[in-house]
Amino acid sequence: MKRSTRQFIVAVSILAFIVLVGTTLSLAASKAPTPKVVSVEERIKTLHTALNITPEQEELWNNVAQVMRDNSKTMEALIAARSAKAGTTNAVEDFKSYGEITQAHADGIQKFIPVFEALYNNMSDAQKKNADTVFAQRHQAKSKAKGK
Repeated sequence: MKRSTRQFIVAVSILAFIVLVGTTLSLAASKAPTPKVVSVEERIKTLHTALNITPEQEELWNNVAQVMRDNSKTMEALIAARSAKAGTTNAVEDFKSYGEITQAHADGIQKFIPVFEALYNNMSDAQKKNADTVFAQRHQAKSKAKGK
C-alpha cells in the first residue's frame, strides 16, 4: 500500500475515533464530573481551522461536517440507549448492544471516507501535508496517552 494511501486511511480512522470518543465523553459528562467535553460542533470548527479550509472548499467541507454530525447523532442515540439499559441486560444483550455501537461506528467510517476523500483530493499539496500532520499528531497524542 502506498504511503499516502496508508496515511489517509490512518487519518480518517483517527478522525472517526475522535468523533466516537467525543460522543462517549459527552454522554458520560452528564453522569460524572469530567474535564470540558468537546461537542461535535466544536470538533468541526477546530478541524475546519486546523485543515485551513478555503472558501472554495466550503461545500466539500460542509459534506464532511454533516457526516460528522449524523455519525455523532447516531452514536449518541445508541450509547444513550445502552446506558439506559445498564444493569438490566444480560451478558448476551450487553454484547449485542455493544455490537450495534461498533457496527454504527464502522458504518459511520464508511460514510465518512468518500466525503473526506473528496475534500482531501481538492486540497492543495500544502493542505494535504498539513492534514496528514494534523491527524498524525492526534494519533501520536492518543498513543502517548495510552503509554505506547
